[in-house]
Amino acid sequence: MMHRTVLVTGGAGFVGANLAVALAQRHPAWRVIAFDNLKRRGSELNLARLREAGVAFVHGDIRSPGDLEGVGPVDALVECSAEPSVMAGVDGSPGYLVETNLVGAYHCLELARRSSAQVVFLSTSRVYPVATLEAAAWHETETRFELDEEQAVPGLSARGVAEDLPLDGARTLYGTTKLGAELLIAEYAETYGLRAVVNRCGVIAGPWQMGKVDQGVFTFWVLAHLFDRGLSYIGYGGTGKQVRDLLHVDDLIDLVDEQLGDPERWAGVTANVGGGRECSLSLREATALCRELTGKTVPVEGSDSERPGDLRIYLSDCTRLFGLTSWRPRRDARTVIADTLAWARRHEPAVRAALG
Repeated sequence: MMHRTVLVTGGAGFVGANLAVALAQRHPAWRVIAFDNLKRRGSELNLARLREAGVAFVHGDIRSPGDLEGVGPVDALVECSAEPSVMAGVDGSPGYLVETNLVGAYHCLELARRSSAQVVFLSTSRVYPVATLEAAAWHETETRFELDEEQAVPGLSARGVAEDLPLDGARTLYGTTKLGAELLIAEYAETYGLRAVVNRCGVIAGPWQMGKVDQGVFTFWVLAHLFDRGLSYIGYGGTGKQVRDLLHVDDLIDLVDEQLGDPERWAGVTANVGGGRECSLSLREATALCRELTGKTVPVEGSDSERPGDLRIYLSDCTRLFGLTSWRPRRDARTVIADTLAWARRHEPAVRAALG
């Protein structure tokens, strides 16, 4: 695979830009194209990085099939574009969410079909239904909520959520659009022989992420400490004990690079990709870590108010993935937070300006 054209949609976003830069550096013979509409604040900061790495940039929108057609044939397409907020559409305006995450994915699949290209699709843990996850048996420790080993529903254990968890029920509009895209991929694979792998990612974090409270929460926590902004533990008694696993973006890049290198072996795989129990934090634990690494203490309020679609605990059980590859997350939670902080300090004026 010396000469390949690889298209990264959402290529000026957090994951997409990091991936495009890494692929261009690792595979000098490849033509790497980053495709992005630059809608998300902060994505413009990645344009110089892409250019310096030799990545071609196309300003376009996956909602427009003509924009994608203008790219021309590709050998592989990594679908990183999405409206990623779990709160998207809750205000009664789901149009952009559906058109980007579902219709946009269809347009990407059409380009891949015409090009006979491999597809690596970044999906989400949010495809799993909220009510089922919230009904999981759990217990409380000093700093976090934990899942019990014994569960009434298949696909749940102390390790977290596995792919055989039943999918009946609501999962947020965001999760529904991503699951809909997964179903389209399965049909394209069956009907047209599309070679595709679906990565159901948990929380991804690391340098160049413009974290928000509803997407990129751990980066949001780091930046709040760096910039002396107050925080809130929302819901679940305002204790900050809700838990998420997290994965360093560089670990994800290592996996995607492996998948791009062997399209046939990865074709048809749908698997959870995350840090698992070993790389997870509660908000309370994230606060302690941020205070230690920044030397700052920002006020953290507690609130009993609930947010639609929130979860007490999400951990990725990656047993299926680990049975397919020797890949494992190599960077722990402390490294994720420390790397994010170091990046934000190096680019503090630009990051502060982008966040507003």
